[in-house]
Amino acid sequence: MTSDRDTGTDTVTPAEQAASLVGTEYEVEVGPVAHGGHCVARTPGGQVLFVRHTLPGERVRVRVTDGREDSRFLRADAVEVIEADKDRIEAPCAFSGPGRCGGCDWQHVKPGRQRKLKGDVLTEQLGHLARMTPEEAGWDGTVEPAPGDKLPAGEVPAWRTRVQYAVDADGRAGLRRHRSHEVEPIDRCLIAAEGVSELGIEAREWPQIAAVDAIAATGSQDRQVVLTPRPGGRLPIVELDRPASVMRVNEKDKKVLPVHGRSFVRERADGRTWRVGAGGFWQVHPQAAELLIDAVMRGLTPRKGESALDLYCGVGLFAGALADRVGEEGAVLGIESGKRAVEDARHNLTDYPRVRIEHGTVDKVLPRTGISEADLVVLDPPRAGAGKRTVERVAALGPRRIAYVACDPAALSRDLAHFRTAGYRPRFLRAFDLFPMTHHLECVAILEPVKKDA
Repeated sequence: MTSDRDTGTDTVTPAEQAASLVGTEYEVEVGPVAHGGHCVARTPGGQVLFVRHTLPGERVRVRVTDGREDSRFLRADAVEVIEADKDRIEAPCAFSGPGRCGGCDWQHVKPGRQRKLKGDVLTEQLGHLARMTPEEAGWDGTVEPAPGDKLPAGEVPAWRTRVQYAVDADGRAGLRRHRSHEVEPIDRCLIAAEGVSELGIEAREWPQIAAVDAIAATGSQDRQVVLTPRPGGRLPIVELDRPASVMRVNEKDKKVLPVHGRSFVRERADGRTWRVGAGGFWQVHPQAAELLIDAVMRGLTPRKGESALDLYCGVGLFAGALADRVGEEGAVLGIESGKRAVEDARHNLTDYPRVRIEHGTVDKVLPRTGISEADLVVLDPPRAGAGKRTVERVAALGPRRIAYVACDPAALSRDLAHFRTAGYRPRFLRAFDLFPMTHHLECVAILEPVKKDA
């Protein structure tokens, strides 16, 4: 260790830093699944390993991909299976495996076991972060597949209606490797929806382009491609196998600008058509919007004349469903931070005079509205969750029921703990496997006030 004469502080020289363990191999017994698409194991010396491409109970040889001798934990890939679990299968995707595409986590696992693993993660997160058992959360422990996704082992549902392709230095389209900027060129993504695959993006070269986003709408034939040029790059002539509108990301301000065709796609859900602008949020699984609307509305049981909030409302999906059900005597307020999404929501709900959409973040806009009470609230926050302050403000409105839509079990569990402190408990919780082959899942929790003792 050396001393910095100017500051009087000690600095660590490269020679004194803990040695990297990247590339080191160990033979280990694999422990339980953990949040993030990996399982937990330990090195012979006791250091924690987060291991991908394995299953609980297997004996495998792992190779460290990230970490040093002094790291709290290491990341590793299972590069050899010594004792395999009965639910292990040959990965259907040719680009799956250690050091390859990072888009899927469980290609090597039977579909039913994938859902069980996701259920195990949700159970662990509820216990660790919410201090709740599945029974206390009103959850029966199952992760429900979308209709049509329950396929035999070795078959992969083509569900991803939005795919972001990265482009390598040679102009080849692919997907990024796990926790890496490196691109794995591919000729087909098995989980891509047919409307995306039929564009033929993987078969073309994309000179001077950094990324190609492909979108295939559900319920219409709309297709859209959004191109992100490399710094100083020019757009190529875009020829695809199917008609599609083309957009580009402006290098200076990152705005999405039209090149030709519509600047939006038309989605279909709850008996309505929804305009979704380029870059706007829409559920990726083709059946997700209908499934989630059904789960939320069944849980809330909206009544004519009630008031409702749709927080993080996107293009207005839940706000529209609520407006239909509370009727002309009811009222709905939506809050959304994305400017383009607000424009789309107002367009989509223009025939509902009792719906208002406000632009801004929930934590800033909700206090400004002057609303002091609401009958129903829907929260569909980003992956980080709503947070303690927003939970407290929602609970202070005294809604009879709250629907919380979550794409991350950790964020859900943290916010359920906040709601419990604020006087709300889950009436029931449902979990949906809307991201097959990955570690992600979607949850809907319906909350109600805790009954006070008389």
